Amino acid sequence: MPETYRARSSDGSAGDADYGRIGSKYSSFRVPDPRIARFILDALGDAETVLNVGAGAGGYEPVDRDVTAVEPSASMRAQRPAHLSAAIDATAESLPFPDDSFDAAMTTFSVHQWRDLAAGLREMRRVTRGPVVVLTCDPGLLHRFWLAEYAPAVIATEHQRYPAIATLRTGLGGTVAVQPVPIPLDCTDGFNEAYYGRPEKLLIPEARESCSAWSFIDGRLAHAYADHLAADLRTGAWDAKHGALRQEPSYNGSLVIVRAAPR
Repeated sequence: MPETYRARSSDGSAGDADYGRIGSKYSSFRVPDPRIARFILDALGDAETVLNVGAGAGGYEPVDRDVTAVEPSASMRAQRPAHLSAAIDATAESLPFPDDSFDAAMTTFSVHQWRDLAAGLREMRRVTRGPVVVLTCDPGLLHRFWLAEYAPAVIATEHQRYPAIATLRTGLGGTVAVQPVPIPLDCTDGFNEAYYGRPEKLLIPEARESCSAWSFIDGRLAHAYADHLAADLRTGAWDAKHGALRQEPSYNGSLVIVRAAPR
């Protein structure tokens, strides 16, 4: 895995991925899926004020709550739709709010980007009276996905970047529950596993670029991975091995919600 950025990138990205470079098409391919959103809303419970950390373009932000969004990347802030509030330029590790400011806090597909995970989790807990909700991937389950056969460096990168569930438990404290989130076959949020039954989607360069792990591998290697997948789709080799997934209405992959309630 490449070294993480030690300073914020040109567009303000504070984590290990430069969204000034890879985030321009993000809102086109990473459309929040309402079925996944339902799990997040349930985890937030009856919270009226919600902090969204690493809010990006606003995916999964509830529209029926008073939401404060934090996002360090200028390119991602610019992609937020007009019906959402503007995001504050800040990082998880230094949230500009007093203690116990919010009923609940959330972060989606973000914790693996933070430069200092422990500090970010402490900050979320500090400013939140109620539950802290984290949508993430369990790195211990990534190897089950067929992409590990075709793009092993991508899966290895994700495995190294996503924090272990035990690390999140320790960092958040309180009473922690972990809930698997089934991924729908027609999932609109284009993370890698969203294409479990639609492998052709990963032949689209913009689709791969919207999954940040691809940005950490050499471009020639990424093309070689895509060519391998394309060849197996042409010959039917992929379908012979994995084609049953095209009919599976959902996939139990690595996607989970970690919910930490205060003691």
